[in-house]
Amino acid sequence: MEHSVDSFLQFWALHGAVLGIMRNDSLLYVKGFGKADESAPMTPGTCMRMASVSKLVTAVGIMKLQEEGKLYLDSPVFGPCGVLPGYDSLIRDNRFYEITVEHLLRHQAGFTVVGGDPMFSPHTSADEVIRRQLSRRLAFDPGTWQQYSNVGFVLLSRVIEAVSGEPYGEYMQKAVLEPAGCFQFRLGGTYLSDRLPGEARYYMQPDSETVPSFDGRYLSVEKCYGGNDISGLSGAGAWTASVPELMRLVASIDGYGPVEDILTEFSVNQMTTFFDKDTFGLGWNDCTPEGEWTRTGSFSGTSALVKVYPDGESWVFISNSSAWRGSRFTKNISALFKQLRRNYSSLLPSRDLFTYNPEA
Repeated sequence: MEHSVDSFLQFWALHGAVLGIMRNDSLLYVKGFGKADESAPMTPGTCMRMASVSKLVTAVGIMKLQEEGKLYLDSPVFGPCGVLPGYDSLIRDNRFYEITVEHLLRHQAGFTVVGGDPMFSPHTSADEVIRRQLSRRLAFDPGTWQQYSNVGFVLLSRVIEAVSGEPYGEYMQKAVLEPAGCFQFRLGGTYLSDRLPGEARYYMQPDSETVPSFDGRYLSVEKCYGGNDISGLSGAGAWTASVPELMRLVASIDGYGPVEDILTEFSVNQMTTFFDKDTFGLGWNDCTPEGEWTRTGSFSGTSALVKVYPDGESWVFISNSSAWRGSRFTKNISALFKQLRRNYSSLLPSRDLFTYNPEA
């Protein structure tokens, strides 16, 4: 398996990555490949940005608040009875008052992305992006279509704060991550100076995007964000963690044992029910009728994929590098998973690395 993954990294010119495999809530395999930065190897414990995989974390927070009876998926977001009434003075389109929490989760609120994703506008804060978005007309009636929106999940982060009465990160740590046994999750920052303890450095291929002049094969992405505020993405894309910790969270929301779920069976079913091929799951990108769940994440310097398969296996791959295919690169990671599952699933050991003690 190692040779196949090494070849994959070499073919796509990835600086480093971690692959983890879980079966029936048991962590069977996790290994780092390549480098975390110029001087350190990638290890299973290396923390990395997970980009939009963060949306899965946020969705779990929303489901916890629903279980606590503090909001419901059909709760209105704006208006005098909405969860976020403080934005009403900005709204010029009355259809905003039809937007529900579920519309935000399913990317069905109707936000326009004309001119590109507003969350990646240079030198623009999250507050400014929200103000601009709410002052525009919606692109479609809420609930009638879907358009992927980072702004929607930034608003969901604000919803969690408003309903819980706590900062987003603090509520998520207390109500979601710590109960799941996850203690490495941190909200990341934009530049190298914001680098967290144990966090990788990030790289992009110079031909993957328009970038300034560079030296060497890779460009450190902190030089080319153009002022984009990664921390401002909040629950839309700012979480960092190691692959084993992310897999521990997945084990806690999959509806199976032996790892105890932090959500009820009803909540898990709500998050993963298939409606049609054009409807996002709640936090998941895609949930098939056969029971396969997918969550992707991608921006400059990060490529991430989480797959849960009907046979009980879960696979996670996170790289600290961009590929020239951008967000489409996750399809190539998925193809790698398919190949490795075919060739190596039957050879995986049965031990559980979540609880394994080599000295016992």
